[in-house]
Formats: sequence, structure tokens, C-alpha cells
Amino acid sequence: MGKMLKRIFFIAKNHLKLIIITSLLAIVINVGEISRPYIIEIIIDEFLSKGIVDNGKITIMGLGIIYIGIVLVQYFLDFIVSSLTNIIGDNIVYEIRNKIFNFSQKANISFHDKNNSGKLYVRIINDAEDVYALFTDVLSTFLKDIVFIIAIIGMMIYLNIKLSLMTFVIIPFLYLTIRFFMKILNKIYAESKNIRTMLNSFLAESIYGIKLIKIFNIQKEKELECRDYTNKFKKAKFPASLIYGLIPIAMSFFENIAISIVFVVCTKHLFNINLEVGIIYVFVTYIKSVFTPIERLIDNIDVLEDAMSSINKIYEILEQSDCIEDFEAGEKLTDVKGKIEFKNVWFAYEGENWVLKDISFTIEPGETIALVGKTGSGKTTITNLINRFYDIQKGEILLDGINIKNINKKELRTRIGTILQDPFLFAKSIKDNIKLNREIDDEKINKAIEEASAKDFIESLPNGLDEISKERGDSFSVGQKQLLAFSRIFATDPNIFILDEATANIDTYTESLIQKSIDKLSKQKTAIIIAHRLSTIVNVDKILVLEYGKIVEQGNHKELVNSGGYYSKLYNAYYESLG
Repeated sequence: MGKMLKRIFFIAKNHLKLIIITSLLAIVINVGEISRPYIIEIIIDEFLSKGIVDNGKITIMGLGIIYIGIVLVQYFLDFIVSSLTNIIGDNIVYEIRNKIFNFSQKANISFHDKNNSGKLYVRIINDAEDVYALFTDVLSTFLKDIVFIIAIIGMMIYLNIKLSLMTFVIIPFLYLTIRFFMKILNKIYAESKNIRTMLNSFLAESIYGIKLIKIFNIQKEKELECRDYTNKFKKAKFPASLIYGLIPIAMSFFENIAISIVFVVCTKHLFNINLEVGIIYVFVTYIKSVFTPIERLIDNIDVLEDAMSSINKIYEILEQSDCIEDFEAGEKLTDVKGKIEFKNVWFAYEGENWVLKDISFTIEPGETIALVGKTGSGKTTITNLINRFYDIQKGEILLDGINIKNINKKELRTRIGTILQDPFLFAKSIKDNIKLNREIDDEKINKAIEEASAKDFIESLPNGLDEISKERGDSFSVGQKQLLAFSRIFATDPNIFILDEATANIDTYTESLIQKSIDKLSKQKTAIIIAHRLSTIVNVDKILVLEYGKIVEQGNHKELVNSGGYYSKLYNAYYESLG
């Protein structure tokens, strides 16, 4: 519980002044709420029962004006408190969402391997909303309600301690009833929260993967899966509906018992209690009033449970400080030649399941190499390690003689241009997708487009560079997205170029355009090509052939084909598949 309170404090610490002001104003509202019945008691006992309208100092009219004044002040303060509460909630949600998003941007690839996009989406949207509800529905009224209950009890004792003690007989029974309800609700909401998280993750993934769902015609299966999740969620929440149906009945029962005690004690004059009508009215009003905040506190249990669970899940992410990449530390590069060396590199994503085993090779500045091998041989892993998306367990990776662990990560990745097999496009304009929020002038963009052979394609679009891409670039073909990816590379002009074979799934014409871009980049920069089509790498300087995380052969195309080894078999098998 202490850990939870620390987390809530950490969330609220930037808003403590507003929270304190709101709480104080809420207490002032409580004072007005308590004083109103007392004013009516004075009117009843001091004026109406005696048949007078004034006693020389105070009049009924004066008390009426005070009463109306208190009501108006309460309305005004209620408006202020409600507005401030919403402002606090909005600001806290704003901060939480930005913290989670910023964390996800700074977190390493290992973090994203373990946390899918659906889970992060749920944290940013749903869990942040739960925290909003905590501050607007619970914390905003909690202190007010507690103070209100204590103040009413104090006023009742002040008016008549004997009658107060008689009505307080119900408190132990009320406490046990509330505790019973809370114990059941805690179990219900713990289970339903887990199911809700699974449901939200399923929905996010299903929407993201809608194209795959349609390709395999599994809409019906997904619909049934959705029904299964929603049905489980409904069933998990159903007992809570019954409990919330019983709570008002239980509260009303205890309320009427307390009121009955007041009437019985006063009418029978038990314990020599002989009260005026106004005092009885105040007691009855206070009893009715005190059950409203009690019921509200119980009603907020689900909000509190959801919020506490959400806060824990949010901090499960935010407290993974070891996942944050440091973009400030490390050596800045000045004149990059592009020499890359792998020295006895061992790497595993988990434990000692080695993906690369004692890998050593050198790429000279301006040299073009190709990585060849079956799926899972370690080709993409090598490019990931050069970008330092992961850190190796053994050995060294050097750039121009400098261990990349000592190079500033931002600087390192700025010097490397990577094109994936299916480039990602944001739902923004073509120009924005090339610039990617970087300071690049229009002249440089136009030059990059020409060098990438993308000019004709872009000019054919209705809005040219201002054409808006659909989500993930679905309005363009794979080849067109590749042309835009090459435009990005030419616009930033990195020193090292990495290409995860871009010509595997495109038409012949677009392939020829992309090949021109590859040839231009290969002549200017150190280039690493992951090859799927072996025909595209016959002219590279060196080919590294990988199998099960080891380099089994290396040399140029002619040497490897003539050697009759593993590459020769791959190459012959490739051409046989084309025949």
C-alpha cells in the first residue's frame, strides 16, 4: 500500500497546490452543508415554536438571507471545485500519456520485443483514463466526504451526546456490511481488470491486423473470439452489478434504522432525552446526509480498484529504467570513413541461445558486402547490431576503429541509413514522410527524390509531395514505398547504407529504379545488403555466407560459385527455382 501511495503522490506532485486548494474549497462547501440544517433548527425552535419573527437581534428574514447566501456560495464553490478537478485530471492524463509515449520512444528494441503495441496502446489510452477517474471521481470527493462525515458526527455529539451514542449503535454493523461488500468487490474487479486488459489488447491487435484477417477470411473466427472475451468480461463484472444493487438497499436500511432510533428515543424520552422539534429535524437531516458520502465511497471502489491496477501497470513500464537508451552519452563522430569490423562477436537475444557465434569480418570504407543465408542464419541480427539496437555479449564491433559501445547512439544511427523490406510510412504527406520531422529544405528533398528515381512516381500523384499517405502506407505499393525509403536515405546522406533486400516483391520496372539507387549508394558509401535474390549481388565486393549463426564462406560471387561450396549450392538452387 505504501508503494501505491508513493506512486499516486509521484503522479500528483506537480498539482499539489491545486489539489490542496480544491480540497479546502470542498471543506468550505461541507461547512455550508452542515450549517444549513442548523439554521433551520434555529428558525423552528427559536422563532416558529414561539410564534415570533424576531428576537431583537436576529429575524427570520435575516436567517433566510443567510441561508440563501450559503446556498449561492455553495453553488459557486461547487462550480469552481468541479472545474479545478477536471483541470487536474486533464493535466495528469496529459502528463501520463506523454510519459508513457516518451518512454516507448526512448526504450530499446528489447523492450518492444516483450511489449506489443496493443499493450502499450491500452496503457496510454485506457489506463490513463482510469487514473483520470481516480483524481476526478475519487480523490476530489474522498477528503471532502471524510471531513463531512467527521463534521456531522461532531455536530451530532455537540447537539446531544446521548442521542448521538444511541444512533451510533449501528456503526459496527454498518462497518461489517461495508467491509463484506468491499471484500467481494475487490475480488471481482481484480479478475475483471485482467480480462479487460486482454480484451483491449485483442481489439488493438485485431484492428491493426485487419488486412491479414481479411486475407485469410477469419472474420468469423475473430468475431467469435471477440464475443468470447466480451462475454468473459461481462460475466466477471456481473456479480458487481448485483452488489451495487444491494448497496443502496443496505444503506437505506441502516439509514432508516438510525432515524427510527431517533424517533423512538425522543418520543419515549429514553435516558431523559427530551429534545425540541428543531433538534430532532437536524438529527434526522444529518443521518440522511451522512449516508450519501458513505454510499459514494462504496460506489467509487470500482474506480479506485481500476485506477490502482492501472497505476501499477503504468509503473511496471515506467520503472524499467534499464530499458531506456542513453542518447546523450558516448563519443561524437566527426569524419566517418565507414570501416566496420566484427571481432569474435557472440550474440543471443535470450540467455545463451546464440544467434551469432564467434563472428569476425571486416568491411572496408566504401566497400559493398552482401549477407546470404537461410532464414534464421543471423543476417538481420548483424544489421541490428551495427545499429546497436542490441548489445553483444562477447567480442567487439568497431566503426573506424572505435567500439560502437563508446559511440553516441543518436550519432551512430544518424550515420547509418537503413531500408527495411517493407518500409513504414506515417499517415502524413509524402514530404513529411521523407523529412521525418528533420530540418531538410525543399531543394534537398527534390534532389533526393531525383536521386532515388522517385520523381515520376511522386509527380503522378494528384497532390505531388503533399499527397497524404494512408495508415502504414497502404495507399502505395511495396515498390513505391521503397522509392520513398530511398528518398529518405538520399535526403539525410548517411555514411553507411544497409538494405534488407528491397527488390524481393516488386515489379521489374520498379526493381530497375531501385537497383539504380542501390548502385548510386554503393559507389558512394559503405553498403551492406541482405540478399534474397542472389542475382542482385553478383557485383558486390564481398559476400558473407551464414549458416546457424556462423560465417561458413566469404569471397566475391565468382570465387564462391567456383568453389562448389554452400553458396554455390544456394545459387544453383535459386536459378533452378526460376526455371
